[in-house]
Amino acid sequence: MRGPAGIGVTLPPLREVIARHGLSASKALGQNFLFDEQLLDRIAAIPGDLANKAVLEIGPGPGGLTRALLRAGARVTAIEMDRRCLPALAELEEAFPGQLRVIEGDAMKLDHDKLMCEPYAVVANLPYNVGTALLVRWLSGQQWPPRWTSLTLMFQLEVAQRIVAQAGTDAYGRLAVLAQWRSSARLAMKVHRSAFTPPPKVMSAVVHLEPTAMADGVSARTLERLTEAAFGQRRKMLRQSLKGMPGALDALETVGIDPQRRAETLSVTEFVCVARALVATRR
Repeated sequence: MRGPAGIGVTLPPLREVIARHGLSASKALGQNFLFDEQLLDRIAAIPGDLANKAVLEIGPGPGGLTRALLRAGARVTAIEMDRRCLPALAELEEAFPGQLRVIEGDAMKLDHDKLMCEPYAVVANLPYNVGTALLVRWLSGQQWPPRWTSLTLMFQLEVAQRIVAQAGTDAYGRLAVLAQWRSSARLAMKVHRSAFTPPPKVMSAVVHLEPTAMADGVSARTLERLTEAAFGQRRKMLRQSLKGMPGALDALETVGIDPQRRAETLSVTEFVCVARALVATRR
């Protein structure tokens, strides 16, 4: 019998499950497996108490992080496109009845809000090849605050540092502006490459984001286009990098930003002000 939050469930070691199902990490799918259950429990603890909370997991693979989330008492919806992993996940469904729902499919093509039907946290060791695209999608929704209550995501360390970077640093760019405009973002923990099988070539890190109030009068699309242009030629002055974007130089003048500045010197607030002025000029 299973007690509250998965107490009393005895599961075979992950390495044994992977060997029994003949699984190996797929480079094409950006997979790297984590076996350290203590580390996985630490990741699952980052969002706070998950008992009876809805959680969306992307790319669970053989279910290492899934186990930790289930042990924490979460009700997990896991989206997995690698059919090889489905039998291992089915075993977890049996071990934690009513707590796990596995959906075979591409997370980039599914409507996550419709799948969840209630507020949910996202916790995922994201496949490296779609991680940034998924983050931008979660940050760019028209509905704000969003249905998701927090994002706890594993990235390559370099990407994680770009998400939490401050203005004036080398890592600061489009991703930092988008993330910090609509959320609070922090680097929750670093994960050494040796923790994975196979070990990736780079270090990894877990980033935790929580939505905050949105600045009125700015669309995500406008801010995306503005930052894409500004950081596309980050070593050039704004008067040069933004000259191809209609209304952008006028928007700089409206909010009193010197066009001789470079993109990395503008704060998130300043980018939002320029985007708002840009929207106003088009009305």
